[in-house]
Amino acid sequence: MKTLAFKFPKLGRKREYKTSIEKYWKKIITEQELNERLSILQKDISNTYKSYDIDIFPFNDISKYDYLFDTAIMTGVYNPETLDNYFELCRGGSALEMKKWFNTNYHYLVPNLQNEDEFNFKFNPDIFGDFKKYNTVSVIGPFTFLKLSKNVSNFSVNLKKLVNIYSNLFDMFSTVILEEPSFVLELSTDEINLIKEVYSILGKNKGNSKLYIISYYEDIDFLTELYDLPVDGIGIDIVKGTKNLDMILKNGFPEDKELIIGCVDGTNIWRTEIDKVVEKINSIRKIKKNIIISNAGPLFHLPISVENESNIENNLINKIAFAEERLKELNLILKKVNGKEIEVWNHKSDFGIDVKVKERVSNLTEKDFNKSTNSIKRKTLQKERLNLPEYPTTTIGSFPQTSEARKIRRKFKLNKISSEDYDNFVKSKIKDLISKQEELNLDVFVHGEFERSDMVEFFAEKLNGIATTDHGWIISFGSRVYRPPIIFGDISRKGNMTLKEIKFAQTLTEKPVKGMLTGPVTIIAWSFERKDIPIKNIAYQLGLVILDEIKELENAGIKIVQIDEPAIREKAPIKKSKWSDYFSWAVNSFNLATNTKPETQIHTHMCYSKFDEIINEILKMNFDVISIEASRNSGGIVTDFPDNFKRQIGIGVWDIHSPMIPDIEQMEDTIKKVKVKIPYENIWINPDCGLKTRKWEEVIPSLKNMVSLAYKLRENK
Repeated sequence: MKTLAFKFPKLGRKREYKTSIEKYWKKIITEQELNERLSILQKDISNTYKSYDIDIFPFNDISKYDYLFDTAIMTGVYNPETLDNYFELCRGGSALEMKKWFNTNYHYLVPNLQNEDEFNFKFNPDIFGDFKKYNTVSVIGPFTFLKLSKNVSNFSVNLKKLVNIYSNLFDMFSTVILEEPSFVLELSTDEINLIKEVYSILGKNKGNSKLYIISYYEDIDFLTELYDLPVDGIGIDIVKGTKNLDMILKNGFPEDKELIIGCVDGTNIWRTEIDKVVEKINSIRKIKKNIIISNAGPLFHLPISVENESNIENNLINKIAFAEERLKELNLILKKVNGKEIEVWNHKSDFGIDVKVKERVSNLTEKDFNKSTNSIKRKTLQKERLNLPEYPTTTIGSFPQTSEARKIRRKFKLNKISSEDYDNFVKSKIKDLISKQEELNLDVFVHGEFERSDMVEFFAEKLNGIATTDHGWIISFGSRVYRPPIIFGDISRKGNMTLKEIKFAQTLTEKPVKGMLTGPVTIIAWSFERKDIPIKNIAYQLGLVILDEIKELENAGIKIVQIDEPAIREKAPIKKSKWSDYFSWAVNSFNLATNTKPETQIHTHMCYSKFDEIINEILKMNFDVISIEASRNSGGIVTDFPDNFKRQIGIGVWDIHSPMIPDIEQMEDTIKKVKVKIPYENIWINPDCGLKTRKWEEVIPSLKNMVSLAYKLRENK
């Protein structure tokens, strides 16, 4: 039995990836220096694999931005002549549309295939690094590449064209791993037949190279139909793919192929129950001897190592494993299968149990999830109370987090400054921002979130039952990183979470200041959730926490509250057959959290959500205003909304993931397309996301243009 691992986190133990990429963007280092730094980082990853005796691993865990985009370059869809051209397509004026990667919080760039596109193989060392001395490569497979691209004129024809492109890999590498997570989607018979046809040709073209197909995140419904393909190995996920194992035990597995078993979790951090995994592997070994064990899903969803986490309680630290510990687990599983003694981990614990929280959830009734006043009546009440102009302007929540703010927050966490000094600093930032918003003449204000490190981590720090890490960083997209909290127990507030800052901000202006809260689904999706209770119970615990917070904001005179739920689509199961149960508790948790006074206007922000398939579920949520990303698709996303959509919608006309300052005409074009579908009286104007990562010199002129747009629209309605 062998071990295989892939997609180890590229971030670096000290976030060297992030700092290097961003220094290049700022012209602090040259392209050569960037390549040298990333080469060192890749070498460290390779050495990490070797230190845990991993038998098979690729050389190309590093991408300069996104793996699918790199595949688009490899296939010739894009041909950036310089690294600056490369980043222009990632984050510049020509930036590609961005979407969530399956049901994870990783974002990928969507390749845009036009009818005239001709594929052309190009494995550029400036993009992929120094690959000459390595013999194993892992690349997004042709079916997934095409499935996740847009404007594919003829899927079958284009997929067959890609066969020749991918076949070039066999001339360069002795082992080629093609990652095909799209195999776990609910595919048509035609798509399955096309996969078999294409991989039959690829298998014949591989020559002396080994070809492995690996899928993950769910079950492959047509697994047995892959058995006859001329490939050397097929990889399955037995962590999230709960039926894959049964399918193999029932139908066997070909003797001429290696079975790659994804048996340690690539998306969550709870230690693997090695005895149970070994039991499963041994059941397979009765019918199949040629086995490789692997991670179930890319390891980049995990932080690098628990090694430096000194502030997590022992009750918890002894139960978690990050990416490096997953490699250790593969090693331990292999030893256990071979009859060697290994360390035994205790997985049982009553750590974090709160009886009162459990009782409160168990006592919920249907009334708790249903608002007594419908959206039309709420709209009338809110219009009278708020008296906003047409095309009201606002922002999503956060404003630039300067190095000064981060340093002060860090000092406070390390007890190097007093609570009073920290509060005074935050108040000074809020006061300054309110003045800026007054000068910009925005209609609905925010307090700027200067006290918040992250929209999930901030709340985690104020809740019982959730732990945060010091070094548990993972990449969301590009160089953007965050630290997922760990939900380990029953959740309750330690006290009010946002009241102090929001209430203070509201005293500084006559205009409404939004209360800003993160929704239950997003907190779960961007955390590592516990597995010992139903996930809906976690969501309802969070819903009650948010409900209590909103009531305190209402009592303090706050008229608008925004509940951010950008993860509502991403958290949905990959297989639509499982959507009914998911959306039932997801929608319920939002409605539980917002079952408040009808005159309080509830906003929700959903960012890069894809609405076409879930709009009916979204409409079950009791929001009054929904804000969405509309800049990279030029407003096209509103076609997903029904013709009779009666509620209000905030159109994200400014792409904040790019440093470009949007001009009025560009934003107006987006609104013109939106107005074809949405009545003008229901349209708000806002950026597509928070402004935390932008610079003030970008924010002020962009918001000026945005407000000017609103005035122009009011005059020309």
